[in-house]
Amino acid sequence: MEKFKDDIIKSIDVINNGGIILYPTDTIWGIGCDATNAVAINNIYHLKKRGEKKSMIILVADVDQIELFVSKPSKKLLDFLETAEKPVTAIFDNGINLPSLLINEDGTVAVRIVKDDFCKQLIRKSGVPLVSTSANISGENYPRNYEEISDEIKKGVDYTVQHRRNDLNVYHPSSIIKLNTKGGIETIR
Repeated sequence: MEKFKDDIIKSIDVINNGGIILYPTDTIWGIGCDATNAVAINNIYHLKKRGEKKSMIILVADVDQIELFVSKPSKKLLDFLETAEKPVTAIFDNGINLPSLLINEDGTVAVRIVKDDFCKQLIRKSGVPLVSTSANISGENYPRNYEEISDEIKKGVDYTVQHRRNDLNVYHPSSIIKLNTKGGIETIR
């Protein structure tokens, strides 16, 4: 438990100072930063060698935080996220209060309410949403656990969380949903 608390403190320090972290999420290991810090977000794009047209997911601790980053969020999507048992990322229209790198050209933003206790505490205690993107170079396979993360990624972050490093379970990315043109929920991944 001491390692868990220490990871939270060290991660918050890095995040609040514009750095990037390598951390376990409620799905796969991710690269993250303060989702309101454009410089830190740009550093993640550079590390991943990812094109800026592909925006990244933001993680929030609860449904109330979504309204800080989405103007008039769909009640249907909010209700779905609140009751989902597995991690689900929703594509919302009208992203706000985020750097342009996180808002798609069409104004949408990808948001997930975390279920993982570590992530939830990190978001609440840091006071900011987190960027979440898979811990791999763009175009390569996502790592299913910490052992599969490349040295290039490990060396390219400012802090690597100790929590769950020895967990060899296989993890997968979240499902992604959005509203279709008829107002129904559509799974796109």
